[in-house]
Amino acid sequence: MLILRLNKAGAPQDWLDIYQAARYYAQNKVLFELGNQHRTLLGGWNREGQQSQLRISSIIACDGKVVQNGKIALTNRYLFRRDNYLCLYCGNQFRSGQLTRDHIIPRSRGGKNNWQNVATACARCNHQKGARTPEEANMPLLAVPFAPNLYERFYLMNRR
Repeated sequence: MLILRLNKAGAPQDWLDIYQAARYYAQNKVLFELGNQHRTLLGGWNREGQQSQLRISSIIACDGKVVQNGKIALTNRYLFRRDNYLCLYCGNQFRSGQLTRDHIIPRSRGGKNNWQNVATACARCNHQKGARTPEEANMPLLAVPFAPNLYERFYLMNRR
């Protein structure tokens, strides 16, 4: 189970595994909990034979600076997840190791390396398109590339 960490203003910050969340609890940095799912971590035993327990909620708000950085890093991992592991030229689904990042307007022709100018492509389609635009290669895109916002980033982070 992944735990969603919020800042003290209630905005999503990142996903934590249960042990990272336990660290926030142990450091008394959890301000409040949300959600109805909980996990319990079991610890050591005391002299009276009682085992320590730590109940962890599925959503925790933690103390710290409130930072709103809307930029989402352009990585192949997030790109392939954004495009659902589909080649946006042939429409077939592939494993991430079989996919490449294609620049819609090729970089050799002044295209930027940003979310709106990249698409997931299988190696075959990327090679076939080469340093041409989709129109020149007669390979229309099956979807419009977009830059994910802060909240879509959390979806992409937790997507398998």
